[in-house]
Amino acid sequence: MARAYDPEIVIGIATAGVIPGAVIAAILGREFHSLVVSRKFRSSTTRETPEIFGSAPKEVRGHRVLIVDETCDSGDTMRLAVAAISAAGASELRTAVAFQTGEYTPDFHAIATESTIILPWDREVLVNGELRPNPLYADALGLIG
Repeated sequence: MARAYDPEIVIGIATAGVIPGAVIAAILGREFHSLVVSRKFRSSTTRETPEIFGSAPKEVRGHRVLIVDETCDSGDTMRLAVAAISAAGASELRTAVAFQTGEYTPDFHAIATESTIILPWDREVLVNGELRPNPLYADALGLIG
């Protein structure tokens, strides 16, 4: 990515894109901000479409921006982030993810796979004081059936 694009500001999509975004910003020596794009839960296993909480950083106006997230599948989250950063006046923007897992194609990715990616911190969640398998990944973890 660094050979093909020189962002002035890096935006990490919170929560999963914050750490990779901050790392990229630190490596490039660029300003870092986050944008909260999240999904509300309808139930313990079903998430609604994503929405932006808060607003895009005003610092993006007139600057080249790189938007970073952990994974990208349908592209719903990334499209919302791109729209928000564009509306905030970024002069140019590109997208980057660690894992491209679906039909949406970001400008940059480290790994493209059709596999479900479950990172160690997503595998379990705290329920009533106990760590339990994350119900969002029950199928992939072989817990249903």
